[in-house]
Amino acid sequence: MVEVQSEKPASSASGPLKDIRVLELGQLIAGPYCGQLLADMGADVIKVEPPGTGDPMRQWGREGYPLWWSVLARGKRCITVNLRSAEGQDIIRRLVREIDILVENFRPGTMEKWGLGYTDLSEINSGLIMVRVSGFGQTGPYAARAGYASVGEAMGGLRYVMGEPDRKPSRAGISIGDTLAAMNASFGALAALHHRNQTGHGQLVDASIFESVLAVMEGLIPEYTIEKYTRGRSGSFLPNIAPSNIYEASDGMVVIAANQDTVFARLCRAMEQPDLVTHPDYKTHVMRGANQSRLDSVIQAWVTRYSVAELEAILVEHGVPVSRVYTAKDMMEDQHFRSRKALVELPSEKWGTVHMQNVTPKLSKTPGHIRWSGAPHPGAHNTEVLEGLLQLDASQRQILADKGVI
Repeated sequence: MVEVQSEKPASSASGPLKDIRVLELGQLIAGPYCGQLLADMGADVIKVEPPGTGDPMRQWGREGYPLWWSVLARGKRCITVNLRSAEGQDIIRRLVREIDILVENFRPGTMEKWGLGYTDLSEINSGLIMVRVSGFGQTGPYAARAGYASVGEAMGGLRYVMGEPDRKPSRAGISIGDTLAAMNASFGALAALHHRNQTGHGQLVDASIFESVLAVMEGLIPEYTIEKYTRGRSGSFLPNIAPSNIYEASDGMVVIAANQDTVFARLCRAMEQPDLVTHPDYKTHVMRGANQSRLDSVIQAWVTRYSVAELEAILVEHGVPVSRVYTAKDMMEDQHFRSRKALVELPSEKWGTVHMQNVTPKLSKTPGHIRWSGAPHPGAHNTEVLEGLLQLDASQRQILADKGVI
């Protein structure tokens, strides 16, 4: 079983950001994931989609199963506004008076073209925090280029080091560049919010995909500038960090990480090969790194004798970090996922119920909460938001709808 949550209205929001209102523009992943993170922590996130079609993420997934939307749009109130129309742009300006944070991930210059740049909007709301997520940032010679996550991952250095050394670079099975940028954007939004609480002034948060990827590239730059060493692809392990790899058990794969001296000693005892601890090829971290391939072969020969469950039992008993390589099925069945409430089951108008990952990190006093899964159709909250915040009555909304503005 996983934690089951019922839908809650925006007025019953809980979490540390429950008094913050966010207007989310843009589409696909980077901007909307920033909005998801803020909504998870209680913010009232109003997501703007184009009338009729909605966000393209509503269609992403295996044929007939666009399930990612249920996660990415969770806890958000969804409205439709045609941002390319003058009347739609006026709606955004009116909403800006009612919000704390605006999140957008259009190509730089687009918001300015619509008269919705930071200079324009900060005149309406001086405390506005405008979070801008883009491929290359808002400034610099590449700013105006189109930039998806894959391009930012390549420019930030991640793609070059991913995959097997004898093949072209691989990619993560997720849009990691987008999510890294979104996490940086949400962090920047909270830092700017703290500054506003101290000074009353809003500001611009400029989060780029390529710099968000670059930020997690560890010692890549000093290794090159000082050692003239360029990191390359090494597959399932990191060079000179041993043992730490994926090994094939009799019925599946496990990760064993025992590169620290004391942990390596515990692994040797678990393998009933204590002589490896003092073996001249393996007795230090540097020597284990230098003889990485040979050491992995020794461990693999031992691992092959056991099932995944047997290996986990042996290595946990000896204090050696180990994990099977989880699939979604493994997660749904795992007792630790259940105990931590890492997965949650939500009502869904389209799917009945939908399971997804829960809010993280966990706060002890003001925990986040998922109020509902992604709204089933564009404009699901038009009446609630446009009437509640802008006092647009039914006849006014109908006129705007007839014009294709909402």
